[in-house]
Amino acid sequence: MAEQTLPATGTFCWTELMTRDVEKAKKFYSSLIGWKIEGMDMGGFTYHLLQTPGTGEQVGGMMQMEGPKFEGIPPHWMPYIAVDNIDACAKKAVELGGKVKVPPTDIPNIGRFCVIEDPTGAVISLYKSAGK
Repeated sequence: MAEQTLPATGTFCWTELMTRDVEKAKKFYSSLIGWKIEGMDMGGFTYHLLQTPGTGEQVGGMMQMEGPKFEGIPPHWMPYIAVDNIDACAKKAVELGGKVKVPPTDIPNIGRFCVIEDPTGAVISLYKSAGK
């Protein structure tokens, strides 16, 4: 098994497309950029991994926006920034005038994330890998 390289703290480490039409988005981005897009069962929904042409490096994902939790939210790209401690960063974001939009949440066997809004209204995700 290859050794996992963890993203450096403070770097953009992942990006994710949230869309209401995954099939249309898959066709568009695979044709435009050449991404190979592979579905992964996440126990209740399919997460689609975006892989670069040639190397197959995973650079992001996409998922279908379904259900009431996505009501009123337009399709969007969401970048993730690597941090050392999701819970501490969520708490500090509020202390600094931001808001927690999605509380710290585990992604089983993958990591932990939260979504915050900065004091200017911009939204971003923070991520900590489950790797050591």
